[in-house]
Amino acid sequence: MNMLTDAAIENALDKTPAREAVKMRGSDVRVFYGEKQALFDVNLDIGENQVTALIGPSGCGKSTFLRCLNRMNDTIDICRVTGDITLDGEDIYNPRIDVVELRARVGMVFQKPNPFPKSIYENVAYGPRIHGLASAKNDMDAIVETSLQKAGLFNEVKDRLHEPGTGLSGGQQQRLCIARAIAVSPEVILMDEPCSALDPIATAKVEELIDELRENYTIVIVTHSMQQAARVSQRTAMFHLGNLVEVGPTDKMFTNPEDKRTQDYITGRFG
Repeated sequence: MNMLTDAAIENALDKTPAREAVKMRGSDVRVFYGEKQALFDVNLDIGENQVTALIGPSGCGKSTFLRCLNRMNDTIDICRVTGDITLDGEDIYNPRIDVVELRARVGMVFQKPNPFPKSIYENVAYGPRIHGLASAKNDMDAIVETSLQKAGLFNEVKDRLHEPGTGLSGGQQQRLCIARAIAVSPEVILMDEPCSALDPIATAKVEELIDELRENYTIVIVTHSMQQAARVSQRTAMFHLGNLVEVGPTDKMFTNPEDKRTQDYITGRFG
């Protein structure tokens, strides 16, 4: 009988692909704005500690789907969502779910940097204060510093924490908004075209940051930039006319997509 050595077994185990944990799952998700249907039966798993990129032409439903994941669509009176969306297996549309608490667990960073008209410190401290995460000033100081560190911003602003956040550059403001999202210890961070208003240098910094944040957070990013999706994500989902066309590992989606619409969009034939 041929016995495998411990080293050979270890080596074989190393090459066994790990089963991906699913952090959020959308099943048969449909979205209606009044009579108009914007999403059709979307089924999408979002892997834990991965970056999932949502791509597709304007108006294809990718931002609509993103907004379903923390119930931002609730703020639109005529919007109706059907199907199931779960976070760690729990239905986020269950009437018992506290939406404020959900949005702390599933944070959001918008397209245009939107710091509050407050100091840099107060921008980051706002969420933890509302959620009662710090009982003493020292605790709050630590949360603010840690969040700014994680957002790659602390060294740039540590001497002006009490100056207005609106006085920062566009790229710094976006990283401040990321720090603000991180401060309430979310599990998932949604990003809706976070770099579209930024210059190439600021974009590179945010992309680098996204890669670092993936170690501790699950990230879903909507992007119009194919290059950005290829650089920052592990999985990519292609949307078209409210339908999820296909989803798969990013490298496969960009080199060997299964659907012609994905191929055409990636190569610039439409969009």
